[in-house]
Formats: sequence, C-alpha cells, structure tokens
Amino acid sequence: MPQLRRESIIPRSRIATDQAEAALLEEYTGLVRLAYLTLPAVFTRHRRVLLAHTAVQRALPGRPASVPGPRAPGDGSDTAPDALRVRILRTALSFAHRPAGWPAALPPPRILLPRLPVVWGLRLFPRSGGAEELALVRSLADASAPARAAFVLRHIDSMDADRATALLAAAGVADAGAAVQESVGLDAESGPAAAALLSSQEFDACSVQTRPTDLLRRARRTRVALVLGAVAVVAAAAVLAPDTAPHREAAGGGAPVLAALTSGDLTRAGRDTWADTSRVDFTAWPARGDRTDDTALLDRALAAWAEPSGAVRVSRTPDTTADPPPRAPQLLFAGDVDGRAVVLLSDGERLARYTAPDGDGPAGLALARVDDADVTTAAAVVLTRDHGSARYLTAPWITEATTRDLLRPDTQGRPLDVSDDGVSDAVPVAPADGCARRPVLQLRSSARIVEDHSFLLADLGGLSPVHLTYTPLPGHGTPPPRQPREATGSQALVAWARTACRLQPWRGGAVRAVNAWDFAEQQLPKDAGRAVWSCVRASTWRGPGDVALLLRAPGAAAEPAQLVGRARATAACSRFGQHVVADTRWKARDGGWYLLAAGSRAVTRIEASGAVTASRKGRTVAMRAPEHGTVRVAARLDTGERLKEVAPERP
Repeated sequence: MPQLRRESIIPRSRIATDQAEAALLEEYTGLVRLAYLTLPAVFTRHRRVLLAHTAVQRALPGRPASVPGPRAPGDGSDTAPDALRVRILRTALSFAHRPAGWPAALPPPRILLPRLPVVWGLRLFPRSGGAEELALVRSLADASAPARAAFVLRHIDSMDADRATALLAAAGVADAGAAVQESVGLDAESGPAAAALLSSQEFDACSVQTRPTDLLRRARRTRVALVLGAVAVVAAAAVLAPDTAPHREAAGGGAPVLAALTSGDLTRAGRDTWADTSRVDFTAWPARGDRTDDTALLDRALAAWAEPSGAVRVSRTPDTTADPPPRAPQLLFAGDVDGRAVVLLSDGERLARYTAPDGDGPAGLALARVDDADVTTAAAVVLTRDHGSARYLTAPWITEATTRDLLRPDTQGRPLDVSDDGVSDAVPVAPADGCARRPVLQLRSSARIVEDHSFLLADLGGLSPVHLTYTPLPGHGTPPPRQPREATGSQALVAWARTACRLQPWRGGAVRAVNAWDFAEQQLPKDAGRAVWSCVRASTWRGPGDVALLLRAPGAAAEPAQLVGRARATAACSRFGQHVVADTRWKARDGGWYLLAAGSRAVTRIEASGAVTASRKGRTVAMRAPEHGTVRVAARLDTGERLKEVAPERP
C-alpha cells in the first residue's frame, strides 16, 4: 500500500459540479480504466470492476480538490478531468489501506462497506486479450499501484512525466517521482504498443462479460438460510413459550460451523469449455477419469484437504498454504493410476492431488500454487511419480505429446501415448543425482486456441512441470528478441543442452518457468573460439526469482556450462532487471589466466578493481589476471548509470 500524504503546494481550484459531471460522463470509460488498473492486483477482477465504477461515480466534487495547475496560462480546459483523476486515484489507492491491528485474514475495511453499484448473482470481468495483453497484465501485477496509475496516465492520457508526477502527488502519493520512474520500466514489456494494449478489451472495465456465481454453492446457502430461519422461528417460539420444564445445560457450547464440503459441491467445467473461453488455464479443464462419479472417493479427497487426519501425509511446495479451500473446488480428475486412486482438485489458486493406495499405506495430499497459470503452465500435472518415471495428466487443448532429452539436441523427440482422458504413458524423469539425462515433455496446443504452438516442460519434482523458454543473443532472432520465446528451435535446444544440468538446484522449489537468456558473445583469447554468456532465471509462482550466470565456452554438445555467478530473490534478468554484467577467471591452453567479463546490450564500459584494475569501453573484456585475488567488476550503461555484477561464483 503506498504511503499517502496531503499535497499542500499545488494550487487548489473549485470546480463547478455541472462542469465536473460533464467531464465525468465524457471521460467515463477512461476514468474507470484508470481506477481499475490502479486498484490492488490481488483483488478479483469482479471486485475491481465494481470498485472502479464506485471510485469514478463518487468523484464528483463536494469540496475543493487539489489538482495540478493548468498546462499554460489561461488554459484551464484540463482542470475538470484532472481534478476527477485526483479524486479517483485517492479513492482507488485508499481501498488497500489496512488500519493497524486489522486482521490479515480479512479484506481491507473500505471494501467491506456497502456502496453502489451493487451486483447480485453475477460475476463481472473484462474480456481477456491475447498473449501480449497477458504479458502486460503480469507486469502490471508486479508493479506498485502508483506505478500502474502513472503508466496509464502516460500512455492513455498522454501526460509527460512532470504532469503525471504532479497529478500523483496531488492524489497523495508520497514519492510520485519514483512511481513515474517505475512506470517507465514497464515500457520495455509493452514497447510502442502500450497505448493500444491498455485500450484493449483486457483492461476495459466498462465492456464486461457476465457469469453466474457458484450456483451450487448459492443453492446450498439458500437451503442453509432456510434451515437457519426455521431454527430461528422454533427458537423464538421456545423462548416465548411458558417455561414449564426444568432448565438444563446445553450438551455442547461450541459455535456453529459451516457444514463440510461434499462431492455434490464440486464444480465441473464443460467438456469443450477450453475451446470457447479467453481464459485458458485450469478453470477450463473438464473433469476426467473413470471415478468422477465415485462420491465416496471424492468425499475422502475433500475431507483430506479440508481437515487432513494423521493418516494423510500432506506435502506442499514453498509459498503454498495448506488452508482448506475457500470455495467449492473444481474437479479436474478422479481415477485409478498405477494401483492407486488419484483425485485432482483446484480452488483457482492451488492444485490439490489426493492419492490413496489400493492396499495398505497412508493416503497423500500434495498442494501446489498455480495462480495465474496459462496455456503452457496449465498444460500438464503430475499424477504419479514412481521408480524413476512419472505419468502426467495433459490439458484438454494438448493435441500432440513427445518426449526428448535436453542433453541430446540433435535427437528427435519420441511420440508419447496419451489416453482419451489425458493420462500419459510413464515418462522417465531426471535422476535426483547426476546429470546422465534430462528428459522433458514437448507438447503442442490445439489450433483452436493458438496456431502452431509447441513448448517444453521439465519435471523438477513439483506438481506441475516447469515451462522452459529461451531468449537468443541480440541480433540473432527474427523479430529481434524482446521477450522469452519457446525453447523448441534448434538454437534454443543447443543452448539448453549446455544449461540443463544447472536446473538441479531448483528441484521442488515452486518454480513456474525457467528462461535462458544469452546476453553476450565473446571472442576468447589465444584463438580459443567464441563463448556465450547466459543468464538463467527461475521464476517462482510467487514472483521473485533466482538467477544463475553461465559461460558456455567451446566444448562438447552436452558439457555443462561454467557457473560464474548466482543470486537469489532478485529482479536480475527479468523485465524489471534488463541489464546484467558478469565476470569469471578463464585459463588458456598455454596455462595463462585471464579475467573475462561481459555485459548486456546497454553496457558501454566495463570497470575492474582489486587484483586487476582496468576500465575498457565495450560490452566484453578479456585481460591478463592472476589466478587468485579478488576482482570486483562493474559496468556503465548508456544512461550513465553504474551497474554492479551479479554475485560471482568464486572457486
């Protein structure tokens, strides 16, 4: 939540109500868009739609508003819209405020207050856009609320940085300049198409789709309300009736609790929902398997998730809560696989896999976070993993499945048989120790949702496999690389063959995707060939990621690249950390030692201090250096900023 303050230095001007109302009606869609994107990303889309309209409809002035002054002397045409924007931003930013001591489990208090507009029985949400809009959604979700607001002001309202800073300051943002600067960092994700993307249906909270709320749960609540009403009537009658019986203590003093979820409460998607929705993720999976009507099995699975007994072994990936489902879960699969019953459920934020052996042995419950999954990260789930192999449940939009070994980039993938219910044959998994093989899935999506799209998934021990991507060297892609691309091309496979063995530290770490970014190429001394510098970033479902800096010197096709640096919980090598510099010692064939250093495309100079002191223009450096002794490397960017190296890996 941004710190709010009152701005006292910006001139105040009183706006006539009729002028403000005219401006509001004229700019209504844009103002709602501004509020919608400023509201906390953790709110549901339905809640953000309603709160955005609330913020705009409450923006008509009842008292003077602090607004930025006119653009030029005598030009007050923008005063009314700017005053409205100030009020809307104040309201939108305040919705996330929590007073001291407010329970973390409850929503912020301002959104609990009844306010117009009100919608009953329906969920509202903007229509989903394409891949570029989805990428921008993720970027905006990671940014602060003032930065999101600044991004809209700059690209939709065509404000320069000074104007946007003044308006945010008037809205009470403590460090408005920093918010505008943060919004500039978002430009790399959208490029020159930012205004077009923000104007798309993905962010239009005025043209919305509607869906009913959970009908089963609503019916159940209605029944519960009727029962409670009947109980209240009986209780009232009992209280008003003459007291002719002796008083007795109640047998139990506990407060009433909601009845446990049962198999009848489970939601199920239609068989072809995935082909007719703009949200291609686990919510579009139909219920599959030969035991989807086994109420006893489904009830056991729900009970294990809601309140696991000592007979159920519970495991969860990092940053995944073990709380009961907050709503009726969706059934994805129920069937027998490899001698055990398997039930797969989703509550929209997490996957829960319940397994129970046919014979003796404890049941198991595995939980994994999968919020904001997409066509690739919701493409497969591990059903069983035994004796060096695994079976996967593939998404209904997968039309082709093969397996391949990352260490053998020139070997074609082998077809993988998948049943009508989406259950794959057993697939070898990478061993916990060593690096003799690195099997991955190569899947292809149906042309009904995306044309000719194949991608790689690697099993790193979690419930859902990890999406592998690749960003080539600058100038080595058509079109030029701006975002990670699928790692299925020959160039990507060659790079991943040298990188695959470096995935081991991220096993079981709630990793969502791993991207290998080749950021620099360097000629080695003594005519030893060309080396490629790569930053491998493992992004988690929570957001933060770890990076490993690698140097691929000439060598065998599957020889692991040299690890030269690493960092945890960093923005490096992401859209918010697009500059990197790294260094290492390298030994030539004649026994001489060199300091090698390289930076990404915006690096203009590399500086070394310590055991080696030097400053060289360019993106790469190779100079004589002692084998031992600490060397610190930094770089200068084309903006003049100084960039520190990623923590080096020292021998």
